[in-house]
Amino acid sequence: MTTGGARRVLIAGGGIGGLAAALALQRKGFDPLVFERAEELRDGGAGLHVWTNGVLALDHLGLADKVLEIAPAQQTARFSTWRGETLGNWPIGDFVQRYGRPTIAVERSVLHGVLREALEETGAEPVRTGAHVTGFEQTSRSVSIRFADGTSASGDVLVGADGIHGSVRRGLLGPAAPRYNGYVAWRGRAPIEHPEIPPGTFNAMFGPGTRFTYYDVAPGLVHWMSVANAAAGGQDEPGVRDMLLRRHEGWAGPVADILAATPEDWIIRGNVQDRKPDKRWGEGLVTLLGDAAHPITFNIGQGACQALEDALVLAEHLERDRGNPAAALRRYEAERRARTAPMQRIAYWIGRMGAVEHPLAIRAREAFMRRNWNTRAFSAAEKEQVAYGTRWTRTPQHI
Repeated sequence: MTTGGARRVLIAGGGIGGLAAALALQRKGFDPLVFERAEELRDGGAGLHVWTNGVLALDHLGLADKVLEIAPAQQTARFSTWRGETLGNWPIGDFVQRYGRPTIAVERSVLHGVLREALEETGAEPVRTGAHVTGFEQTSRSVSIRFADGTSASGDVLVGADGIHGSVRRGLLGPAAPRYNGYVAWRGRAPIEHPEIPPGTFNAMFGPGTRFTYYDVAPGLVHWMSVANAAAGGQDEPGVRDMLLRRHEGWAGPVADILAATPEDWIIRGNVQDRKPDKRWGEGLVTLLGDAAHPITFNIGQGACQALEDALVLAEHLERDRGNPAAALRRYEAERRARTAPMQRIAYWIGRMGAVEHPLAIRAREAFMRRNWNTRAFSAAEKEQVAYGTRWTRTPQHI
């Protein structure tokens, strides 16, 4: 338990990163208080691919087994052309033997719910919903945040975990808009059982200027994503499912069946955005976490994993130097910037590779992936991303 120094940690944002940070901090003896802009505490979206490093972070919080009651463990990550020709197979099922935990797929709402329930069970203060943070002020000893309704709250530390457009980030780093990556993602869930989608399926298919990825997130439920080059903005008219069926007409495997099984109101559209790595995340008693600090596109499946890692590392540094929280935040930021900046870059460039349209560029992409994806790319992903999670397996007990 903390015995002086920083105790009250204000967290702007009640998503996966914000709740994980609150849980990790509460278990270290801090008093976290989460402020969520939405009127109801929930997390939207469809599915998440959580690599073994993210599952090891959940395990350190004591939550991996709870998530694994629902989330399928993935066996092979397959990468293929839209025609069904294999470009690479990653034996990610082997991670269980090497690291003790699998790579999983899970509904975002399920993971969010597990974190929310765990936080509630600790006796921490309830998440305050309908709390729209508009700004903050700080002194050398405390920080306060302002809300849209004119009220405020004070604490010892402020963590901005309110996403890529977050108000805490804006107050720290200015109003610069995120970078649009040049493509739009349609995401959905299909209630379907299919002979070509056994438990633990993951397949990312590459076509001309468009991609389709699918994986099961629960028995009889498949998450999918269709990505296509498009101008930013735009809005779907009724019939978006038929549009996607036309786009993917003739694609191999169960693509058409997945789309046909998806209720149209289960499809969501979003511009794919990120930011270049920032040289700083914080100042004084204020820092950032998750997408507010390092938005990573879906192309490497590490967004949620890195938010979970952020939460644990933040709690570790604040506990080690709770008498000097500003210094603890700077050490947290230095460690996490070094970890996440390469992922931001590689995710961006994989996205550019996936967006090519010219036949010669597509041919070059396929040749490159056939030559490198089973060996170099897989080894790099394991060494540089997954193996990091062993920093918590060396700890003899949960925090």
